[in-house]
Amino acid sequence: MKIGVLKERREPEDRVAASPDTVRRYRSDGHEVLVERGAGAGSMITDAAFEAAGATLLDDPGEICAAADILLKVQRPLEEEMARLREGQVLVGMLDPYMNREQVAAYAEKGVIAFALELLPRTTRAQAMDVLSSQANLAGYRAMLEAMEAYRRVVPMMMTAAGTVTPAKVFVVGAGVAGLQAIATARRMGAVVTATDVRPAARHEIESLGAKFVGFIPEDAATAGGYARPLTPEEQAKQAEIVAEHIKGQDIVVTTAQIPGREAPRIITAAMVASMKPGSVLLDLAVESGGNIEGSRPGETVEADGVTILGPRNVPSRVAPTASLLYARNLNNFLALVAKKDAEGVEIDLEDELIQGTLLTRDGRIVHPNFQS
Repeated sequence: MKIGVLKERREPEDRVAASPDTVRRYRSDGHEVLVERGAGAGSMITDAAFEAAGATLLDDPGEICAAADILLKVQRPLEEEMARLREGQVLVGMLDPYMNREQVAAYAEKGVIAFALELLPRTTRAQAMDVLSSQANLAGYRAMLEAMEAYRRVVPMMMTAAGTVTPAKVFVVGAGVAGLQAIATARRMGAVVTATDVRPAARHEIESLGAKFVGFIPEDAATAGGYARPLTPEEQAKQAEIVAEHIKGQDIVVTTAQIPGREAPRIITAAMVASMKPGSVLLDLAVESGGNIEGSRPGETVEADGVTILGPRNVPSRVAPTASLLYARNLNNFLALVAKKDAEGVEIDLEDELIQGTLLTRDGRIVHPNFQS
């Protein structure tokens, strides 16, 4: 089969859906790989590296779309890319279906077989394909570094002849993959770290990294998929009271709380921000899905009475050379399910839970139950 890799054009995006390593893997399985020239530039992957791995380099994305049986993407297609998709073609990527239901319907209308990998079930078997985890891990790391860069004081404790510098106090909201990596990064940098989450497993995970747990855990706070469920108004009020009291003494706050298919919960209010010391820094890793911090804006830095609020967009793309390598491997592992070695066509096993969980459209229909009207 022919596997196509396009240059990502949705801003800001520097990642690419394949690497020289995965190109070699596809080639060893008997598939041809078509890569748009310049697709890897943002990830520091040269055209020569793709070519040396066995890819065919093409200038025209339309030519790739016309020839490819399978198209690999990082982000969902733009309108001009949608126009090039054809019936029976397989599309694999992070398609953000909950926030783009009209585009899901468009995949069905065009007869595209679309897989949204962010819908993978959270099982042991799916770990090697888990794009959310691989990218969130890097996002948590990078977010903490960016928050520390904006914080104009020293982070670790320093004992000098002139006196002792006390360590920065860091508070992480949400202890999923991104949050745990943010905690680990802050600890490595010498900060005093606290964190909160509402899922039952969170307390042990936070404390295992050397941070202190703050907050409370409601009953049945986690969904079957391991994500946090929306809190009741009473639970929200209790959480807000605890966070409001704790945040006053913090120097750096990084928020990572998100709920699949919903807007991110608002956790840090303007009043909480106002209670913090001048020079404090907050970073909202959920800013693109609604935001955890009142006043955060996607892609902007906001100053509020001496407190800095960062709203970086697409944080994994800020470490694109690493993010692309992990993402490409995730896709390669997933494609092993549908693009078997030496196969002449895709094989879709509808009994496979990983296929069931990610398949959006097939045969001109929306087949994923979460998106059927």
